[in-house]
Amino acid sequence: MLPAPGLGARVPLAARLTRRERRGRDSRRTREYGGVKPPSAALIASLLAVALLGAACTSDPPDDTTKTPAAAEQMQAFFASYEVLAGQPNRIEVGLMRADQRSLSYGTVEFRFSYLGTQDNPSAAQAGPTATAKFLLVPGMKASSQPKPTFTLPTVARGVYEAENITLEQPGFWNVDVVADLADGSTQSASAKFDTVSKPSYPAPGEPALKTQNDTMSTKGVAASAIDSRALTGGKGAIPDPELHQTTIADAIKHHEPAFVLFSTPVYCISKFCGPVTDSIAQLAKQYSDKAVFIHVEIYKEYTDQKKVINQAAADWVYRNGDVTEPWLFEIGSDGRIVDRWQNLIDLQEVQQALQNLPAMR
Repeated sequence: MLPAPGLGARVPLAARLTRRERRGRDSRRTREYGGVKPPSAALIASLLAVALLGAACTSDPPDDTTKTPAAAEQMQAFFASYEVLAGQPNRIEVGLMRADQRSLSYGTVEFRFSYLGTQDNPSAAQAGPTATAKFLLVPGMKASSQPKPTFTLPTVARGVYEAENITLEQPGFWNVDVVADLADGSTQSASAKFDTVSKPSYPAPGEPALKTQNDTMSTKGVAASAIDSRALTGGKGAIPDPELHQTTIADAIKHHEPAFVLFSTPVYCISKFCGPVTDSIAQLAKQYSDKAVFIHVEIYKEYTDQKKVINQAAADWVYRNGDVTEPWLFEIGSDGRIVDRWQNLIDLQEVQQALQNLPAMR
């Protein structure tokens, strides 16, 4: 049976920074957990990958029309957002799946939040906001007209449920109860616990963007796979989506250009979201090249069984507490400040709307 802690599509940091890169990290941005060790990102992400992909090798179970599901068919919730800020609007993502490795897809579900206090001052559950969460399908998978949630094989559909503009006022520990009215007429529920923080650990809206010198097509002495992990052989000529690897974050800020910056490792991503997300951002880059600069930052400089080294640019933005979380997408305004950020599975319609709202670049 899959465990109860939240889901995170995190890349485990069996990887390490080089000595120079360690010195370059900003230690002030580490997140304090008040003595509580966060769930293991390596374990959680590995379980997610198994749950979403492993069912491809299973056969269909017999129909079960009972209202009380067997243990293997009981829905479980996995928290999928990387950081939730107290007192600010957030996007909250939850993955829903069963121990038989089918995931819940399509339609909408209800999120019911409750506050559980802090490490030093725990409390009985206090009712918080409720919200309707929509299903975000992994880009490239075939959409369905199915109006209600149903359990599917990951080869048919996979994704997460997301609720937007969720403001949780108090920092500390929270619970989300998820209630799903299924297409077969039954109702299932599951819950996941997570924490909110008063100060962001990762770059956040309103903050000045880091003036990062990420590797590009013109960077000398860098392996092509360190610029994009999909270019494993063939040199820089094999780097896909060159429009994502032409400029640095620092240059975009210097020239007052709006930028959409994606941090992902398409080949090594454990959740398998990163490749489809990267492909989709590349398509938007072609469509909206007059609105913004698009930048992809590869997570790993080197990735082998013996050695895993993180690119400094990725470490500065998305390496915290011994883990790299990805994918992330950041919108940087022409004033050099972060406008918005998307975590994990990205709502491409929201990104497209943000691009449409921008004036054409001069």
